[in-house]
Amino acid sequence: MAEHHGDVVVIGAGPAGIAAAQRAAAYGRSVIVLDDNPEVGGQIWRGERERITRTDVRWILGARVVDRAGERALLVERAGGAVECVVFERLVLASGARERFLPFPGWTLPGVTGAGGLQAMVKGGLPIEGKRVVVAGSGPLLLAVAAYLRGRGARIAAIAEQAPWRQLAGFALQIAGSTEKRRQALALRRALAGVSYAASAWPLAAEGEGRLERTVLRTSRGTLRIDCDYLACGFGLVPNLELAHLLGCEVRDGFVAVDERQRTSCAGIFAAGEVTGIGGLDVSLLEGEMAGCAAAGHESDAHRLAARRRAARNFASALAKAFALRRELKALPDAQTIVCRCEDVTYERLAGYPTWRSAKLHTRCGMGPCQGRVCGAAGEFLFGWTSDRERPPIYPTRIATLTAHHEVTE
Repeated sequence: MAEHHGDVVVIGAGPAGIAAAQRAAAYGRSVIVLDDNPEVGGQIWRGERERITRTDVRWILGARVVDRAGERALLVERAGGAVECVVFERLVLASGARERFLPFPGWTLPGVTGAGGLQAMVKGGLPIEGKRVVVAGSGPLLLAVAAYLRGRGARIAAIAEQAPWRQLAGFALQIAGSTEKRRQALALRRALAGVSYAASAWPLAAEGEGRLERTVLRTSRGTLRIDCDYLACGFGLVPNLELAHLLGCEVRDGFVAVDERQRTSCAGIFAAGEVTGIGGLDVSLLEGEMAGCAAAGHESDAHRLAARRRAARNFASALAKAFALRRELKALPDAQTIVCRCEDVTYERLAGYPTWRSAKLHTRCGMGPCQGRVCGAAGEFLFGWTSDRERPPIYPTRIATLTAHHEVTE
């Protein structure tokens, strides 16, 4: 089994991971970055290799961390099947977040996608020119995705935001106090000029024979049916906590708990970006820099960035408040709506279970290939379930990998 050694190992090649890696390398540390995607950048900077300004960082892409391989080692499975061990002195978790999907009738139809998911597919080559797209859910990501798709030739039929106007108005006041945020907001407004935008609106159903043909929206003026080719949905983001749980890091209020220098509860392990709280690009970059400084042993440099981080986190808190999901969304699924797509488990079958574990045991919900990464967040919102304890491997993996793991740990 191949073995790699790094003074600092970073999990995640998105903005926070890139910032952490490059800052740690600037101090002369040997740095390895692991990411299960074949390209750097995460969702925001996908494939933008120009973001990498240093040549002394080793990027191991298409590599998935499966389990620990010791106190300071990780078992990694490569896309081609190779099994490797990565040994670290310090570790930075920058594993990011994923979209939250909320199930509603028809959401499993082809053509219904995640908002960021559709953006990623278009970046990967999906033809979108001339296609009619409804963007629905919650948060500024909807606007960014709609602007991107429109820039690639899509026809944005509507943007449906579940938050009410009064909350959006309060958020606008927060933006007004920041020159950069105001500039970004004006750029989005120009990019989306003429596009219908509705607050207090959300998808009730997706309809079509074998594929999406129309979206049914609930709006403040009543029910609206819109013919479309794609429905891009996103109800906020949820952090990727699997590795943090595996390593034993404290999770508080749904995020990895860190101090003023991005240190987790585990010695030598730091965290940065969306995994510590959904805050957007600015927070991710700042926290990545701070984690890189601290992991390289320069905590005083990390401390100097703390005030900027606090200000950015205050903005993130306002963001979370403005786009908090409303209770009415709990009524989106009907009895026969599939909640767990991997195992075809309906809302009706899940509604009577008090815990995530009991639902798993009786219905196999969350036990398919995605390991609950989609239905878990939906179950948390719909039923109030909390996540189960992580048990390795944290991703479906090959028997050969598990055998290699046994040999390493014996």
